[in-house]
Amino acid sequence: MQILRERRGMNRTQLADLLGMSPHTLKKIENGQMNAPGLDMVMRIAEALRVRDLADLTGLPDMHVDLFVGPGHPRLAAVKAAVDSLSVETNPEPPRVPHLKARLRAAWKARHQAPNHREAIGALLPGLIQDAQVLARHADSAADRRAAQALLAQTYSLAQFFLSYQPDAPLLWRVAERGMVAAQESDDPHAIGVAAWLLAQAHRDSGRRHFDAADTINLQALNFLRPLLPDADDDVLAIAGALEFELGYTAARRRDTGTAWRHWDRANEVADRLPAGYYHPVTSFSRAVMGAHAVTVAVELHQGGESVRQAARADELTIPSRPRRARHRIEEARGYQLDRQPDVAIATLEKAYRAAPETIRYNGYARSILLEEVESKQASRRRRAAELATEIGVLTA
Repeated sequence: MQILRERRGMNRTQLADLLGMSPHTLKKIENGQMNAPGLDMVMRIAEALRVRDLADLTGLPDMHVDLFVGPGHPRLAAVKAAVDSLSVETNPEPPRVPHLKARLRAAWKARHQAPNHREAIGALLPGLIQDAQVLARHADSAADRRAAQALLAQTYSLAQFFLSYQPDAPLLWRVAERGMVAAQESDDPHAIGVAAWLLAQAHRDSGRRHFDAADTINLQALNFLRPLLPDADDDVLAIAGALEFELGYTAARRRDTGTAWRHWDRANEVADRLPAGYYHPVTSFSRAVMGAHAVTVAVELHQGGESVRQAARADELTIPSRPRRARHRIEEARGYQLDRQPDVAIATLEKAYRAAPETIRYNGYARSILLEEVESKQASRRRRAAELATEIGVLTA
C-alpha cells in the first residue's frame, strides 16, 4: 500500500480521507501492525489507488485480476496495426469525402446502438483509419486538407472509444494525441472540442497527478469555444457543455464538492439551451444525460445517499446510446454500493449488462463490485454476483 500510495503522489492523510479512516489506522495497516483488511476494504483501496492488478496490492502472485483494464478485445491487434501503419508503400486512390462521412456516421450509429459496440466499431476501424489517413495525405487545396483532417480527427475519436480500458495505454495515448493534432489542423471548433474532451479524459484516467493537466486542456478548449457560443450550432454548444461537465467530474474525483457541483450547474445551463430531443453524437451530452452526470458527481464525491437520490431523479430510458445507458447503470450501482444496498447494486449491474455487455465487461468499477459481492456471506447475493461475474469474464465458469 505504501509503495503504491507514494507512486500516486498521495500522503497518508489524503488516502485515509478517501477510505474513510484515520491516518493513524492507515499507518498501522501499511506497517503490518493490523491484520490484512477484508475484501471490501481491499477493493476500496484498489479503487482509491487505481490499482490495475490485485496482485500488486495483495502481494499474492496468483491473484491476477485486472480491475480497471479489460481483457483486450479480439480486434485490438487489427486496430493497432491500422494506427501504426504509415500507409505510404502504395499510392491508393483516396476515398470520396461524402463516402467517408457516410461510413463514419454509420460507425458512430453502431457505437451507440450495438450491444457489443466494441465488436461493431472494431470491425470498421481499420478501414476507416487507413482511408482517413490516405484522404488527409492526398488533399490538394487548403480547404480540402482541413476537411480531411476533421474526418481524420473524428476517426481517431472513434478509435479512442474502442481503446479505452483495454491493455494498451501507449496506443490510447498515440490515438488521443494524433486526434488532437488532426483537429487543430482542421481548424474546426467542433473537432477541436471533441479531441480536447477525449485527451482530457485520458489524462484524468491516468491518475491524480494528471488531474491538473486534464483541467488545463479542458479550460483551454472552453476558452477557445466560448467566444463562438452565441452563434454556435448545437454540436459546438454541446461539446462546450461536455467540457464544462468534465471540469466538474475531475473536481469530484478530487473530492472538491463545491467546484464539482458548480461546474455541473454550468453544464446544465448549456444543456437547457439545446433542443429537447438533441443528443451529441460523440459525447452523449444532452438534457437527458444531465441526470446521469449528477449521479456520477455524487458517486465520485462518495456521497452514497445523494447518489441514490440523484439516481431516482434520472430518467435513464431517455438516453438512446446503449453504452452510455449501461455506464449510467454502473454509476447507479456504485451509488447503491456506497449506500450499503448491495442487492440493488447487483440488480442494477444486471440491467447494465442487458443494455451493453461490452460496457460492463470493460468497466473496472463494475468488476470490483462483483468481486466484492462474490465473497458475500449471503448465499443468494453471492450466487447472483458470481453468475454475472462469470458472464462478463471476471470469473471462470
